[in-house]
Amino acid sequence: MTDFNSGLSTLDYHVLLAIAEGPMYGYAIRDAVERESDGTLTPRAGSLYRVVARLTSAGFVTEADAPDDDGRHPGRARRYYELTVVGQGALAAEARRLKGAAALAEKRLSAGRT
Repeated sequence: MTDFNSGLSTLDYHVLLAIAEGPMYGYAIRDAVERESDGTLTPRAGSLYRVVARLTSAGFVTEADAPDDDGRHPGRARRYYELTVVGQGALAAEARRLKGAAALAEKRLSAGRT
């Protein structure tokens, strides 16, 4: 199991955040990460799947059944992923950590203005 005690990477966080919306397949995750990061993160397929594999090994993500409205596409079957309870906890903890870091930055920046 991977140690995430020091916080998640930005890409890890955005992948978990995307999957928190519901089960997603790889390219949908990539598109959500790109959209939700305002284009600052544009993961390539190889790096995205390594992140998903690492998050799966950590117990944050698991494979899921395809939704009924998958609209089947030709070619290989899509693999869907969803958050586990542990993943939800890790996402919530990281959101709290980021909120605290942002609050500290705002405090320090406003103190410099006085």
